[in-house]
Amino acid sequence: MNRHPYLDHPTPIPFAHRGGAADGIENTAAAFRRAAALGYRYFETDVHATADGRLVAFHDATLDRVTDGTGRIGDLPWHQVRRARVDGREPLPLFEELLEEFPDARWNVDIKAAPALEPLVELIRATDSWDRVCVGSFSEARVAAAAQLAGDRLATSYGIRGVLGLRLRSYRIPVPVRPGAVCAQVPPAHNGIPVVDERFVRTAHERGLQVHVWTVNEPALMNELLDLGVDGIMTDHLETLRAVFAGRGVWH
Repeated sequence: MNRHPYLDHPTPIPFAHRGGAADGIENTAAAFRRAAALGYRYFETDVHATADGRLVAFHDATLDRVTDGTGRIGDLPWHQVRRARVDGREPLPLFEELLEEFPDARWNVDIKAAPALEPLVELIRATDSWDRVCVGSFSEARVAAAAQLAGDRLATSYGIRGVLGLRLRSYRIPVPVRPGAVCAQVPPAHNGIPVVDERFVRTAHERGLQVHVWTVNEPALMNELLDLGVDGIMTDHLETLRAVFAGRGVWH
């Protein structure tokens, strides 16, 4: 397996998806504090850049769905974005604040828009967080650009094109896939078609890649995926995943 320092943890790895989105205060410092208190050390989050280049930990392109604010983050300066409250009560954090507050945490960061790419790489470089951050995106081109900008020290996962290439390779179709990724982060299925099966996991492992599956909230599916040998599970339901891991003797 590719033993990038980011992956220096006994597998399987439990990830707190958006800090534990089931509580309704996703991607906030309060959510990540709760996850840390439950024993999680791997956090998943997303980043957008404000109009003035500040890197906000937030999933949506707009504030409207989960906050009392409105508008596109990319069109607003930070001094306006910072007034919004998730669920009407929790402020949006800058990603640099999260890195500082949780120095022992590992972060899986989804680049949600191209303007966030360079600020994220520069923040990782400035804080020397190479061992603490894995960068991903649905856009394979965006992740590849981050890898090219940062160099070999940056851990990356596959985007959609890379995952598709890995899926085809699992059927012995020799398509090219981007070198240098450390993991494939995938849903269990897509449009009713299974993505994660024994063949996919075996092919990823043959290439030195871990398989992390999102977003899994049902105990039965958690156990099914662990039986297949996946290397990590991302969940909104933190207590549920912790109980499943503990029951199998793999909660570290």
